[in-house]
Amino acid sequence: MTAPLVDLTGKVALITGAARGQGAAEAALFVELGATVVLTDVLGDEVQEVARGLGERATAHVHDTGSGAAWRTVAETVRADHGRLDVLVNNAGIYRTGDIVEWPEDELRALFDINLIGPLLGLQAMVPLMPRGSSVVNVASISGLRGHGGALPYATSKWGLRGASRSAARELGPRGIRVNCVCPGSVDTPMIASSTMDLSHLPVPRRGTAHEVAAMVAFLASDASAYTTGADFVVDGGATA
Repeated sequence: MTAPLVDLTGKVALITGAARGQGAAEAALFVELGATVVLTDVLGDEVQEVARGLGERATAHVHDTGSGAAWRTVAETVRADHGRLDVLVNNAGIYRTGDIVEWPEDELRALFDINLIGPLLGLQAMVPLMPRGSSVVNVASISGLRGHGGALPYATSKWGLRGASRSAARELGPRGIRVNCVCPGSVDTPMIASSTMDLSHLPVPRRGTAHEVAAMVAFLASDASAYTTGADFVVDGGATA
């Protein structure tokens, strides 16, 4: 029998923003594929409930990804419980819209703290735990591939995350750590539940599912993508075609 292409058996993974949507779907798929998964989120009760539903190979922690101190606490927990980290998925993010001239400064800074500073803090805290052959997957957006009027701060943060991913791929390559970026389009998750965007013009004329994004993340986390780093992977139904 041929082994499955995507196999995460024995890997220790940390997924941020795992209480809902894409993060929860990623955690479920990772466990299904054999990984031990650490789920984190600021929504403590919800992420604990998700982890309980995934069984003994899933644990959960309350975690503000915009805080360096919080990252260090999670890193120490991972070190104590598992001794290493094989996969880091920077999935946590904030999506907000509005005219740029009306954005309060505190909300602007909060968005960048989570969407861009958070993944960098994650690298600082977690890279020392990551052996050769490890993988980092940053979840960006197609808003980071093209302009997005009405969501300027969000799009800017995702452009920045793509740049950070490519730079990190070069910097961490000598350590044997790969870094890639997943850029979803319109995905049916709570974060965009209120969106009324017409998708009938797309080559695949519907919203994507969280599982479809999770499948791409799992591929990049696995050894099946061992020769892949510093790249963007688009999951958007052809929106950027």
